[in-house]
Amino acid sequence: MDTQATTPMTRPGGRVLADALVAQGIDRVFAVPGESYLDVLDGLYDVRDRLTLITCRFEAGAVNMAEAYGKLTGRPAAAMVTRGPGACHGSIGVHVAMQDSTPLLLFVGQIPFEETDRDSFQEVDYRRMFGPLAKWVTQIDDARRIPELVAHAVDVATTGRPGPVVIALSEEMQKHSVSVPDIGRAPLSLGLPNPAALAQMQAMLAASRKPLAILGGSCWTDAGRGAIRDFLVGHGLPVAVGFRRQALYDGTLPNFVGDLGVGSDPALVAKAREADLVLAIGTRLGEATTQGFQLFPAGAAPVIHVYPDAAEIGRVFRPALGIASELNAFAHAAAALPLVDAPWAAWTRSLRAVREAGRVVPDYAGPLNIAQVMRELEALAAPDAIFTSDAGNFATWPARFINFGDRQRMIGPTNGAMGYGVPAGVAAAIAFPGRMVVTFVGDGGMLMTGQEIATAFQYGAAPIVLVFNNAMYGTIRMYQERAYPGRVSGTALTNPDFAKYIEAFGGYGEVVADTAGFTPAFQRAVASGKPAVIELRMNPEQITSRATITELRAGRMVKAS
Repeated sequence: MDTQATTPMTRPGGRVLADALVAQGIDRVFAVPGESYLDVLDGLYDVRDRLTLITCRFEAGAVNMAEAYGKLTGRPAAAMVTRGPGACHGSIGVHVAMQDSTPLLLFVGQIPFEETDRDSFQEVDYRRMFGPLAKWVTQIDDARRIPELVAHAVDVATTGRPGPVVIALSEEMQKHSVSVPDIGRAPLSLGLPNPAALAQMQAMLAASRKPLAILGGSCWTDAGRGAIRDFLVGHGLPVAVGFRRQALYDGTLPNFVGDLGVGSDPALVAKAREADLVLAIGTRLGEATTQGFQLFPAGAAPVIHVYPDAAEIGRVFRPALGIASELNAFAHAAAALPLVDAPWAAWTRSLRAVREAGRVVPDYAGPLNIAQVMRELEALAAPDAIFTSDAGNFATWPARFINFGDRQRMIGPTNGAMGYGVPAGVAAAIAFPGRMVVTFVGDGGMLMTGQEIATAFQYGAAPIVLVFNNAMYGTIRMYQERAYPGRVSGTALTNPDFAKYIEAFGGYGEVVADTAGFTPAFQRAVASGKPAVIELRMNPEQITSRATITELRAGRMVKAS
């Protein structure tokens, strides 16, 4: 693509910004409108045939929608919020994008720059506010620099370790008329793995008897996922995914062994400690994936760490081999390598057996067996369904009992942010209107950002939301019962009838209180063609898939649950 247009015209800053987004290939803006960026909104009107503006109901929802779009496509969407309160509300999505390594652009309306440091109405210094949360924070005070800074923001958001960029927009700058050319995307040569490092990796694999691959990261392409699958299947390597990264690997394959994160199978964690080589591809090996940084301590199994940003390699765990490479480039290079003799077939089978044993449905007490519901959902879901998840104990049920297929996607906040699931589901349904979208959310998270279901109605999207209702903040109650048994404080909830909640919007709702009711309810929700909520009335005693409240109070909780 040409880097510059040949005939710049005089335009106000708001229109220059809209054109800059189009020139950078941004096709979605998720926004809550504000008076601080009225001129940008007007500029977006002129490019509405090339860029879709999605009006949201709450800034946290808008930024989470943009983050989910980036997770699912590998390309950044833009979010726009107004200054002060709008920026504060939206900051949670920036934190999600940073910890989850998701490309994102957040534009924040700003006060007129001549009012700086006067404590003007809603004034915030966004460089200081977002500095620890984002990859880069800048402010545009000169409309002539809009194309330059937006282009650089996209480059920063999408290269190395992907992440969020925050751009503040001075109010009067948006009105200034300037003559400046647009700047298109620059072709970037992505980092390739060093051939010598690949040869060393092969030698380390050849010497291994119990290797374990851990897949994570973001911005994988379909071709990249296919290539890394070919490499891992070809070598018969057992593959675990990092925390909430089920989207990255076909769970139905015989070498998929489960997820490492919050609520991981204790048997898988124990097996991981037996590994004599860890091949960490794309994962940061963060706190959740490494069980509180305890899974691969110094002196344990050697680690081969593949990551697009060299600064992240060795940040926590000193690897035996670090390979700085764009992940898809590594995948294609690895898939082209000659196969190593793999004497670990029995080891891989033993890990897969652990995974399948963990998926056997226990005979839980109560009329609604959530494990059985998850197994039924696995069979009911479309082959290319997209699943989105909020944060909470409920999220361990699908992770434990569903093997997600190759064409399916599962996304959730690895930073544990509640209020993510519904906006993410709405964004997925808007971005991929022909695909089934299923959202997992607890009763707590549903009433944090559940109002974003209104956005689905506005844009003709129809996600199906499963609300896991146990009338409590379940994760906190779990820790509370473990630390202070029987002293329930601050974690009980009073909820509405969630089926009536969605019906008030004009959607489809049902309450499911027994196992037999789930499959027909889900089928009716799909057939309705409307945004739908299925409320799952859980047994509150069964606080996790591995422990009851009674067991927690007796001190019998499995630590990894």
